[in-house]
Amino acid sequence: MAQLSPLLKQATPVVVDHGEGVYLYDVDGKRHLDFTAGIGVTSTGHCHPRVVEAAREQVGKLIHGQYTTVMHKPLLELTEKLGDVLPPGLDSLFFSNSGSEAVEAALRLSRQATGRPNIIVFQGGFHGRTVAAATMTTSGTRFSAGFSPLMAGVHVAPFPYAFHYGWDEETATKFALRELDYLFATVSSPAETAAFFVEPILGEGGYVPANTAFLRGLRERADRHGIVLVLDEVQAGFGRTGKFWGHDHFDVRPDVVLIAKGLASGFPLSGIAASQELMSKAWPGSQGGTYGGNAVSCAAAIATLDVIRDEGLVENAAERGRQLLEGARLIAGKTTGIGDVRGLGLLVGSEFVTADGEPDTAAAAAAQKAAGERGLLLLTCGAYSNVVRMIPPLIVTAEQIDEALKIWADAV
Repeated sequence: MAQLSPLLKQATPVVVDHGEGVYLYDVDGKRHLDFTAGIGVTSTGHCHPRVVEAAREQVGKLIHGQYTTVMHKPLLELTEKLGDVLPPGLDSLFFSNSGSEAVEAALRLSRQATGRPNIIVFQGGFHGRTVAAATMTTSGTRFSAGFSPLMAGVHVAPFPYAFHYGWDEETATKFALRELDYLFATVSSPAETAAFFVEPILGEGGYVPANTAFLRGLRERADRHGIVLVLDEVQAGFGRTGKFWGHDHFDVRPDVVLIAKGLASGFPLSGIAASQELMSKAWPGSQGGTYGGNAVSCAAAIATLDVIRDEGLVENAAERGRQLLEGARLIAGKTTGIGDVRGLGLLVGSEFVTADGEPDTAAAAAAQKAAGERGLLLLTCGAYSNVVRMIPPLIVTAEQIDEALKIWADAV
């Protein structure tokens, strides 16, 4: 009898029968409050009726129309709709299936457009599991260990993770930018640096928001040296942070934006957005793929964008995010085991530490497990897996936030 790979480690023991909204129901009929959202994917909740209907209708028309062979209506309509929400100037799109593919497409674009070999990423960033994307990932060695050699030309600069350094944010930011300049002087000349890849809020790295001074510093250096600024919005985009894009909090202009996860409410779809001018600098034939821009996924993404707009989900993420962050901080204030609670919108992380300030992986795992036993599904993240993260769907209500916080308080 065939079995799943033993390397697939489950965060919870739940076997799901069906999902509805913010809830998952297991095969025994037990209801679970899902604050994982498929790692930030089910932005409109499980099986939103409008997304289900859009996908069902499309399945009856066309399931797969390979988009370098033929065009199809959902792809063209989605491209047009995304034009209404993309950052100014980013008017050219390439679609793929996963976040890793989007990262690699942006990597290829950046190198071909600039003719330069090197990429700079930032400590704690997660960009994927394929060889190039894993090379660019520094949120934990588990994503890149054991299959070296990795890709050459990737260099790492600090991210302003103030709690980790034990500094205030201003000090951490000045340090990060100073070290970036030192990297230019010692490791990767600006003339050989193609791109910066950075998350506006670290995802797997521990739910650490960037800040305006840091991202403006990257933008200034990118402009000065002709470097492409790539913002990885795979987890932070599509309203999750209480603004449509995570970088909207920091008043920065990207050259390339990476999209995936919440784009299609659970259907595989990702992409990169850039200006026509930049995109046209890539080499002919360098973009493509069998399943990219799948018709059913595109139909689901169109419905997702409509639901986000019509139901005010960006605004809801902002309001419910404040409620969740404040509540999690109140809970942390009653224990010495949580050193920091941070986030933006419906991205909230609680970092567990020991009495002497060291990462407490065991306590985070125990709290995540205890919450699951009480009906609240959560995940951990961070380099030491000592951050418990809350990522509910954008449709979450005030009552459901209260329910989750009550369970979390009991679990802690």
